[in-house]
Amino acid sequence: MLAYIAYGVATVGSVLAVVLRLVNADPTVTFGVSAVAIGGLAYILGHATEELGAAAGPRIGGILNATVGNIGEIIIAAFLILDNELDVVKASITGSIVGNLLLVLGASLFVGGLKNGIQRYDSQATGMNAASLILATIGLIVPATFAAILNAGAETGEGSPVFFNLEVLSVGVAVVLLLTYAAQTYFYFSTPEATAPGERDREEPATWSVRRSLTVLIGSAAALTVVSEILVHSLDPMVEAVGINKFFVGIILIPLIGNLAEHVVGITLAYKNKMDFSLVTSLGSATQIALFAAPVLVIFGLLVGNELTLVFTPLEVVAVAVGTLIASYIALDGRSNWVEGLQLMSVYAILAIAFFFVTP
Repeated sequence: MLAYIAYGVATVGSVLAVVLRLVNADPTVTFGVSAVAIGGLAYILGHATEELGAAAGPRIGGILNATVGNIGEIIIAAFLILDNELDVVKASITGSIVGNLLLVLGASLFVGGLKNGIQRYDSQATGMNAASLILATIGLIVPATFAAILNAGAETGEGSPVFFNLEVLSVGVAVVLLLTYAAQTYFYFSTPEATAPGERDREEPATWSVRRSLTVLIGSAAALTVVSEILVHSLDPMVEAVGINKFFVGIILIPLIGNLAEHVVGITLAYKNKMDFSLVTSLGSATQIALFAAPVLVIFGLLVGNELTLVFTPLEVVAVAVGTLIASYIALDGRSNWVEGLQLMSVYAILAIAFFFVTP
């Protein structure tokens, strides 16, 4: 019954959101309808991913869900680059990484722990994602430190030698991160999967074929991308009315919208005690943003003439570093409980408060 309701909400909401956008309806109404539609689409995406994971294994299902779930964020960021909203793009990259590490993972551990007590998972795959996120943090620290050492300040404007050096450094770091992500993905799929005793016995059989799961997954993700763009388009009038700065919109609101699918999938799987799949979804999404989406956006900015560097603000770098540190520390032992999930969400709340008061 819930699945039928979700399909109805997603279909009607998506069509209505498009119509409201075309007729330039009130932004508040458009925002509300889009948000409801995204909720339905996220449920469908989560259900399709769970079926795919049951049919093809949690590795393929988790990677595909992270990839498809991040398409909307990449497209939104690309439109922002075209509009030269580079600071908002950087904030959305930071917010996506931190949101997946602290909010999505935290909520998954919290709900799963309350339902199932202490949960266990494969710490080897978690460790690989943690190492990749540490690498990504270094990729943020080095350009920021480079800019600080040069005392760039006002000299970082477009056309200046310092800006050119930062641009070259950012492209170089982006290429390294992309190559590392490609190598990691190859290793991930070529290494035999470790399975805990009784893990396979607990898995539910798939009721959908792989083809059907992929079709629904890609279709719902495509619709999610369209509706997310409509929702973000209606954010500015609402933000102006409320008085929230663009930095907060980029680092908190946009990632929350884009990561809604990961929220639904991660929490649902943790609730069902499928922690390997749940962690692949949340940590895998953060890794993809750091090692794939961010470098791709840097190269895209170079191609369209709005150069996006990897020089983030000190608070953004600290947020990613802190999120990576505590998420890795909690997840590396192969066991989790609801208190650890609460701790991750608490760190996210602290950072969100700080982001709210940052001067635009």
